[in-house]
Formats: sequence, structure tokens, C-alpha cells
Amino acid sequence: MTARESPVVGADALRSLILEVGITDPEDTSVNSLLKTLRVADEIEESGESATVAVISGADDSAVRADRAVAHQVDELIEELQPTSAVVIVDSVDEERLIPIIESRVAVDAVDRVVVRQARDIESTYYLLKQFLADEELRQTTLVPIGVALVAFPVLVTQTSPEVAGAIITAIIGIFLIYKGLGLDGYVGRLPGWTKRSLYSGRVSIVTYVVAGGLALIGVFAGLLGASHLAGPEDTTVILVMKFVFDSIPWLAMAGVAATLGRLIDDAIQNGHVPASYLNIPFGVVALGVVIRGFSAYFLQTGGWLGAIELPTLEFGPISVAAFELTAGQRLAGFVLLGVLVSLIGVRVSTYFGDLETHDLELAE
Repeated sequence: MTARESPVVGADALRSLILEVGITDPEDTSVNSLLKTLRVADEIEESGESATVAVISGADDSAVRADRAVAHQVDELIEELQPTSAVVIVDSVDEERLIPIIESRVAVDAVDRVVVRQARDIESTYYLLKQFLADEELRQTTLVPIGVALVAFPVLVTQTSPEVAGAIITAIIGIFLIYKGLGLDGYVGRLPGWTKRSLYSGRVSIVTYVVAGGLALIGVFAGLLGASHLAGPEDTTVILVMKFVFDSIPWLAMAGVAATLGRLIDDAIQNGHVPASYLNIPFGVVALGVVIRGFSAYFLQTGGWLGAIELPTLEFGPISVAAFELTAGQRLAGFVLLGVLVSLIGVRVSTYFGDLETHDLELAE
């Protein structure tokens, strides 16, 4: 703006101000907002209403003094013109903070922000960044990981190579994105409260969950240990994965059984009975573990990384069966049949207790 005192009132005075500002600084975006003010005033008059244009300015080194100057000028205009309402024209996001000052003194019918066409993308980007930085959750989930990565990278580079440092940081960021994407932060946030309530209510499941977690860690360790012993230049990734699964699945299955048994005991203590459908879960976990172990053993035995099962000589009275070895296919079939058998036992158990529960309900009625 120029050194001319504000407020500036009237269309003629405003045109003179536009010319003065344009000559003084042709790149000043205020020229556009002043022209927009004249256009809005003409549109209002064309609709049959009277309109008076006025320009106020709060240019000052202090934001407080600038806002007080704007408030004082608005009071002067209201006293002089006695307006019933106003239309506010601004040319930047920062000027929008003045709107509440004007609204506190006169009714504001509309607000229009003038954005120069060449600077529209920059203005929009600034506005989006301002909203982004005002959102605490977005800052924590975006800026914090980026900041940690930027701090950790030079530290890792001094200890390792740039390739290793980049791989570590990329892996950590990937884990963080999976953690947020699957909503695991919500479960982790509720975990302390759930643990506290479980301890106070005397739930057995909290103990069995800890046991299940320990068994799962043992399973992962056993799988990694077995795969590391097998690792060699001639071993493929598939074989290493199958070895990991073969060694870890018994422990993981026991972890699943421990977790489900704790839940069943809690239901029995709290409700006096266990839903019959829940009784099939431990059997299903065991059956799934047996089948998965059978498939992993098939791949390992076929590739020559696992020995065959040797059955000893069997004698049943006059009938005897010579010792023999199971092929990979026979071994797989045996594990699949065993898994199906365990699953059928689970179905039979749940059905039996379900019938008892239905019978008890009929007697109670």
C-alpha cells in the first residue's frame, strides 16, 4: 500500500488509490483486491441496492497494533456511513483473521478472498500446509517419522554403509506404515486398560496370553535357528521358508491352544458355561498346525533336506509288517488325515456339549 491515510472512502478515491498503488509497486497483489472491491460494488448497485466502497489498512510492525488500527477504522466508517451490512474483500489467508473484528461491529453478508491466478497454486499449497500443521495427529504420524529418519540416517551411516543405513530406515518406515495402516496403534493403546481390568477381575486369560506370547517367541526363534543352520549357497528361499515353518509351527500351534484355553476358562468362570461352538477352536488350531507341518515336511523331504519317517516292524499275532519308510507323499497324506481326524474330534466334542446345553435349556423351561 501507499502512504495515503486510511480509511479510503468512495469509488473515485478508490480508483485514485488503485492507480497510485499500481504505479508505486506493479507487483503488489493489493491492486487486484481493490479492483475486486469496485466490481463487487458495481454488482450490488446493479441489483438495486446502494453500496459504498471503503478501504481500511492495518499495516504495522505489531500484529496487535495493526488489528487495533483496523478496529478503530471500522468504528469510524460505521459512525460516518451507518451501514446495515458489509461485504469483506481480502487478498490473503493472513487477512482473514480480521474478519471477526469486522463481524463484531457490523453484519457481514459475504467474504471473498482474491487470489491472483498466477499465485493460486502457491496460495492453495500454503493454505493446505497451514491446515496440516494445525492437525496434531497428522503432525505426529508424518513429521515425527520423517524427523527420526533424518536424525537416524547420518548416525547409521557413520556406523555402517549408506546402503545398510537406507535399508534399515526403509524397513522401519515400512513397519510403521503397516502398524498405522492396520490400526494396531488402537489395539496397543487399549492394551494397558485391558490388562488392568483383567488383573482386577482375576481373568485367567491374561496369564495364558503371556504364555502364548512366550511360546510364539520360542517358535519364531526355533524357526530362525533351523533355517540359519540349513542356509547355504545351494538352498533356495522356498526351502528356507519351509524349514522355518516346519520348526516353528508346533510352538505356534501350542501358543494358539494356550490363548484359546484361557478364553474358554474365563467364559466358564464368568458365565458358568462355555459356548459349545468355542470348544472346537483348540482342535481347529491343532489340526491346522498338523496340516501345515505336513506340507512343509513334504517340500523338505522332496528336496532332500529332511529324512523319511521309518516305521519299525509291526506284528499283530500271525500277521507281521516289515519295516519301511514313508515317502514324501505318504507322509503328507498321513499328516492331512491326522489333521482331519483332530478336526472331526473337535466337531464331535462341540456337538456333544451343544446337545447337552440344549437339553438343559429344555429342562429349565
